[in-house]
Amino acid sequence: MNRYARDMRGYGAQCPDPKWPNGAKIAVQFVINYEEGGENCVLHGDAASEAFLSEIVGAAQWPNQRHWNMESIYEYGARAGFWRLHRLFTSMDIPATVYGVASALARSPEHLHAMQQANWEIASHGLKWVEYKDASKEDERADMLEAIRLHTEVTGAAPRGWYTGRCSDNTVDLATETGVFDYVSDIYSDDLPYWRRHDGRDQLMVPYTLDCNDMRFATPQGFNSGDQFFAYLKDTFDALYAEGGEGQAKMMSIGLHCRLIGRPGRVMALKRFMEYAAGHEDVWFARRLDIATHWAQTHPPVDFDRPSEMSRGAFVQAYGSIFEHSPWIAEGAFDLELGPAHDSAIGLHNALARIFRSASDTQRVGVLLAHPDLAGKLASAGRLTAESTSEQAGAGLDMLTDEERDTFTALNTQYVEKHGFPFIIAVRDNTKPSILAAFAQRIQNDTTTELATACKQVERIAQLRLMDILP
Repeated sequence: MNRYARDMRGYGAQCPDPKWPNGAKIAVQFVINYEEGGENCVLHGDAASEAFLSEIVGAAQWPNQRHWNMESIYEYGARAGFWRLHRLFTSMDIPATVYGVASALARSPEHLHAMQQANWEIASHGLKWVEYKDASKEDERADMLEAIRLHTEVTGAAPRGWYTGRCSDNTVDLATETGVFDYVSDIYSDDLPYWRRHDGRDQLMVPYTLDCNDMRFATPQGFNSGDQFFAYLKDTFDALYAEGGEGQAKMMSIGLHCRLIGRPGRVMALKRFMEYAAGHEDVWFARRLDIATHWAQTHPPVDFDRPSEMSRGAFVQAYGSIFEHSPWIAEGAFDLELGPAHDSAIGLHNALARIFRSASDTQRVGVLLAHPDLAGKLASAGRLTAESTSEQAGAGLDMLTDEERDTFTALNTQYVEKHGFPFIIAVRDNTKPSILAAFAQRIQNDTTTELATACKQVERIAQLRLMDILP
């Protein structure tokens, strides 16, 4: 099976209404990453020092050496930055989620106590703040399980959320396989939570952010001042708040690091934004766990047979009659590169139509010939496919007067004699008068034009049929 794993479709043009509590127009969620004491360091048994997200832009790892300056920058986050953020959040009574590196939490019991006293959610940020892109699946799984164990031991409860950050392409699958987490956040692909299926399990994904994130103070072409950070957060909030007022409510995530935003020259930008957002009505400040719980209750996973996951036999059985009596079209579509984007009516229609369009004129005429005459003898004898029966009945073609039936019979005969195939029209888009008018007009077309017109109508009929059975 030629299958494409990435989901480029998402929710499509119309997002679901999240129904945030109390009719909120936006859910605003702050993450405080607690990594200090869990970063790469030879004291932690690592091969080299840390080189990521510090005041030393462009830093490189020092193999087998302690990097005193790097260590002290991380220590600032624990010694000063964390407490500055703790005072700010608790004074404004705004909740937070902590992405806690398990080994860092174990080394900071007073910080952990303060988090718990503030009723912050403590999600797992892995065992150590290290890179997993080159790790084996077995090693990453072992670290994940140890992170869960240590987190539970240190905090007194198992983590209900997970975010590795410096992840591999195995991370989300491994987290799903544990069956532990209410949500996983190693994803940046949406402004709303969504369900992702792996190995028969539906895992809720609550997307995180790398743009509304103070990490950009430590990256090239990032934020150079607090004013830039504030302006970016404000613009993001304003855009999402406006969408919420138009019935398209979303979630805004803000990522923070104690050693970065916790600096005096930056924290006031965060404070200004918090005051700005709090000054609006219909804003829900929530922990990520609160969002995950709400979403699971309001929008549970929808179970249906996804075309991209079907066997060939099941696929052809389900969609072989979408193009009338032409299962070869479904067989051809099955061999295309199908993925999550094809698990919808529009997506699967595109795959089926590609096979139809790329067929020879002879093959396409064969599809036209497989369609019955409108209100013809097959309809009278009750020998139409279930789809055709329903469609013709919807336009009232199953309840014709004798005069109307004679008219349709005469038009069908005239049309077939001229063009060599039945008159085809998407009856669900029409009424009896409009069908008769189209009959009269299209009989006058040359056959080349009419073949193209009829093929477009065949595609439209297929689309309508798929819309009956797929999202």
